[in-house]
Amino acid sequence: METKWLEDFVSLAETRSFSRSAQLRHVTQPAFSRRIQSLEAWAGADLVDRSSYPTRLTPAGETLYGQSLEVLQALQSTRAMLRGHASAGQDVIEFAVPHTLAFTFFPAWVSSLRESFGTIKSRLIALNVHDAVMRLVEGSCDLLIAYHHDSQPFQLDSDRYEMVSLGEETVAPYALANEHGAPLFVLPSRQDAPLPYLGYAPGAYLGLVVETLLKESGAAMHLDRVYETDMAEGLKAMALEGHGIAFLPQSAIRKELRARKLVSAVGPGMAPLQAKLEIRAYREKPLGKEAHRSGAKPAKSAAQALWAHLLNHKPAAKADR
Repeated sequence: METKWLEDFVSLAETRSFSRSAQLRHVTQPAFSRRIQSLEAWAGADLVDRSSYPTRLTPAGETLYGQSLEVLQALQSTRAMLRGHASAGQDVIEFAVPHTLAFTFFPAWVSSLRESFGTIKSRLIALNVHDAVMRLVEGSCDLLIAYHHDSQPFQLDSDRYEMVSLGEETVAPYALANEHGAPLFVLPSRQDAPLPYLGYAPGAYLGLVVETLLKESGAAMHLDRVYETDMAEGLKAMALEGHGIAFLPQSAIRKELRARKLVSAVGPGMAPLQAKLEIRAYREKPLGKEAHRSGAKPAKSAAQALWAHLLNHKPAAKADR
């Protein structure tokens, strides 16, 4: 049994909606339903009355709901104590960052901070987007840095979390250049000759953005998905070997673009095919003095100072430069 199943179940008990809870938990509805089913298999009883709408808990579900709240609260308290011991006397800022930004944006951004803010002690936790967001929600990081696109907003409560913009990113299609500097594969494609497509795995944040971009492009896109992965770095490696077209963040391929190893896969006369994303930092809003006196852990002074700096300065680095 995994603790995230209990967290899923508590969310479902409170929203009474599979679709709403799936959004809040940053998973697809089928994946969320499977996790509830896994919890029911572990419990050996039906926890949800699926014949009613809105969703209701069974008597067994009501019992588990109360117990789940106690268990999760106890785990949170224990973790807070352990983390307090581990970080005593330290002022390290912990960042939860999706893999692509961890490889591309984050190192240059920290370098720019050294000039405008000063040196920081940092701990980078590189994860997929869902797990990075959950780090923030669970209180396991000081700041979350992530992409934002209007088609795929995070379901973060604005009363609890705040955001500041750090820069921008452009995602567009690229392919290996041939000996003449032209792309091996060129969009748009023909139905009788689909182009090999290197795509993001289902559910990947950049993949969802690209899907929206393709649907809204208005051009005929005949693509044959020959490879997929969660990470932009993996798609770049395959594109460099000539395996197909990949939609990549410009920050991930700066050197390859300068060296003309990768070039735009958009053909002459075709409208630009790109998505603009914002790079944002998120944090949980600081607790008031009353909450601090009740035993809750206040934000680290270094994290507070950095946040104040970010609010009062323009983005230190643009990811697509």
